[in-house]
Amino acid sequence: MSVNTLKNKHSISKDEFPGMKALVMGLGLHGGGAESARYLAERGAEVTVTDLRDEKILAPSVEKLKAFPIRYVLGRHEIEDFQKADLVIKNPGVKMESPYLKAARRIETDISLFLSACQPRLMAVTGTKGKSSVSSALFWALNESRSAGHLKGKAWLGGNVGISPLGFVDEVKEGDDVVLELSCWQLGDLRGRDILKPRAVVMTPILRDHLDWYGTMEAYVGDKRLIYKNQDEKDVTVAADDDWGRSFLKESRGRPLIYSSQPLSEKVSGGWLTDPKGSAYARIWEISERILEVVPPKPFVVGAHQKQNLLASALALLDLGLEPDFVRESLGRFPGVEHRLEFFHESAGVRFYNDSAATIPEAVVAAIGAFEKAPVLVTGGTDKELDFTPLARAAKNVKTFILLEGTGSKKLIKLLNDAGIKYQGPFDSLDKAIQIALEAAVSGDNVVLSPGCTSFGMFLNEVDRGKKWKEGVRSLAP
Repeated sequence: MSVNTLKNKHSISKDEFPGMKALVMGLGLHGGGAESARYLAERGAEVTVTDLRDEKILAPSVEKLKAFPIRYVLGRHEIEDFQKADLVIKNPGVKMESPYLKAARRIETDISLFLSACQPRLMAVTGTKGKSSVSSALFWALNESRSAGHLKGKAWLGGNVGISPLGFVDEVKEGDDVVLELSCWQLGDLRGRDILKPRAVVMTPILRDHLDWYGTMEAYVGDKRLIYKNQDEKDVTVAADDDWGRSFLKESRGRPLIYSSQPLSEKVSGGWLTDPKGSAYARIWEISERILEVVPPKPFVVGAHQKQNLLASALALLDLGLEPDFVRESLGRFPGVEHRLEFFHESAGVRFYNDSAATIPEAVVAAIGAFEKAPVLVTGGTDKELDFTPLARAAKNVKTFILLEGTGSKKLIKLLNDAGIKYQGPFDSLDKAIQIALEAAVSGDNVVLSPGCTSFGMFLNEVDRGKKWKEGVRSLAP
């Protein structure tokens, strides 16, 4: 039994907060720690925030909390704080084996606090890549359905997209929809509890990732499986037509919907995309025996993998009761997500894309394949025990291959050399990589940052990497 199973057996009640000694482990810069601290302070808890990073780095988050009497322990952790706390709010990026967490009496997360306080109609999304695109597409269509008068209430988006649901927990009302993107770590922190019961689950494709953390694919996917553990026949599970996806659909008690690259056989409900340049179709026998066009041939976002994300979203939306014509039109207007093959700039006929969220080699392969003309690619960074062979094979479809410095790039260089693929770099300066890309690109070309690696070393995180890429491009290619 995991440590957090032992320490989080029951959901927390709002009556427990006044006078409670609460410790937030990991303030961070993305809102989860700050929202947890605010949420607890507003409810009368005595809040301490601790983070290994210092005051200078965390200044933006500290500024957001200046109205609250919060004690800060920054640049270090003190074991006594964990021993004395009635409640510790855990950052999902910290392993339960941490000696500090072992000293805690009770552990929660911002997700568990939200689910304990609020049980709206919930759409939950997990997988390896495409999570944020699917979550955002669901949120987009649910919002548009309300603008069109099809649904009442309001739609909310939170979780691993960088928005803590504690930021809107007090505003959620009956009739609202909440979309949560959940990482493997966020799901693992809910193990042993029964507070997550999504009306709709969407599983995006599973690829090799985070093996530096989990060690095996089975352990990694084991946390993903928790997303549908408490579903029943009133709920729906959407998954891909592959080995992992079929195992999810077989295991879940939710009604199964499958998305595929092949037309589905009779009496199988789901959708398919057979031509990357064409439309995506669905047939859900419980709703209609007709074949329905649910994603148009030319949505705003580019790439067959993005169209697959929209198809998975469409299946969940149809099961929620939205009309097929509305789903198709709404998803055709979906503008995409920042840092995910995001078109953000054009200069002298050259189009620039930010795909900083591509942190595995397979995501870079998908980005390369999204363009009819071979792109100028900036890639590489820090390794997380991944196989770069797929990216090395796809390198022949790249016009100019530019590497950023990092342990992942070192592994990739060996593969490129073996295959006789030319590359430039690796560079320890993003501006230098941009200059090389500008020299290589001509009018009509696409320049793409798609790293296939983590961002640590040169950048704080993938968001910081994407923002610096966009700033550098706009500065050097006005």
